[in-house]
Amino acid sequence: MTPELEPSVKPCFFDLDIAELTAQLADWGEPEFRAKQLWNQVYQNMNFDPTAFSNIPKTLRERIIQTFDFNPVSEIKKVEAANGQTDKYLLGLADGKKIEAVLMRYRERSTTCISTQVGCAMNCAFCATGQMGFTRNLTSGEIAGQVFYFADALKRENRKLTNLVLMGMGEPFHNYANVIKAIDLINHKDGFNFGERRITISTVGILPVIERFTKAKRQINLAVSLHAPTNAVRNQIIPANKKYPIEDLIEVCKDYTKFTGRRITFEYAMIAGLNDSLEQAGQLSKLLKGMLCHVNLIALNPTGKYDGKGSIREVVNDFYTTLDRAGIAASIRLNRGVDIGAGCGQLLTRS
Repeated sequence: MTPELEPSVKPCFFDLDIAELTAQLADWGEPEFRAKQLWNQVYQNMNFDPTAFSNIPKTLRERIIQTFDFNPVSEIKKVEAANGQTDKYLLGLADGKKIEAVLMRYRERSTTCISTQVGCAMNCAFCATGQMGFTRNLTSGEIAGQVFYFADALKRENRKLTNLVLMGMGEPFHNYANVIKAIDLINHKDGFNFGERRITISTVGILPVIERFTKAKRQINLAVSLHAPTNAVRNQIIPANKKYPIEDLIEVCKDYTKFTGRRITFEYAMIAGLNDSLEQAGQLSKLLKGMLCHVNLIALNPTGKYDGKGSIREVVNDFYTTLDRAGIAASIRLNRGVDIGAGCGQLLTRS
């Protein structure tokens, strides 16, 4: 059984969808319209303080306060990059567990990268989260709560949250039901109404769940952490590849693009001397030829327990050029927050 939130902790209000909220209030003998009032207060007005729900009777406000937690995450530590554009957060959960999230500011965009699990079971060699092991899944409310935390913080800066990436601690497709429920909550047209096309889920490549996600035909963006063009290399850094080898992964990804008509992104962390040669760029080009895809190249953000180093800029540029000449859409991502250990799991392991 997957470990979940300890029963002694108050349930998070954000764990309820509108039907569940309506049912809960009905159990308390409240009329149906109270659910819509609460929903609007929280998700349209971004009001997370029940004492300020002015259109809700005092007795109901008090019961809500006694029953639910409206602050599933709290700031333990915040580290700011020297350029002021990237902040790394260590966040505490109601049961004392800790997760990480990153807030990145661009000229016209604000993106947050959030967690879906405490730790991770995938054990990818270069990932600090994988190095710490798996503790438990986050609830849907804890996932959504991170979004509201940063939306509220950005509001105080007169900025808006524009993009969401589920690429922090954990493998989102190992917590699929809670991830999708959280997305449904923040996407709800009568609530926060955060469009699916502004959301990206990143997976190491859990084939049965990619197939399930494909059949759902959502507008959510899909990113796959590929990081190598061959099984021989990928096996060294991503243990899941032994169960879901590259040839099977690519076939499932092709099915995704054909069925949904949506482009898939392949993440490729470039590690000096391991996966960054021109020969490997050629192999990757052949692997992805004809696919509706985009490759994100980024030099590895090093972690303490992995000896690999990020590829130098010239090598990354040459790798990109090889892909580009082969007709593979690609881009070079800038490392953000290297000075603050913004890579997944780095702040928690250091703390």
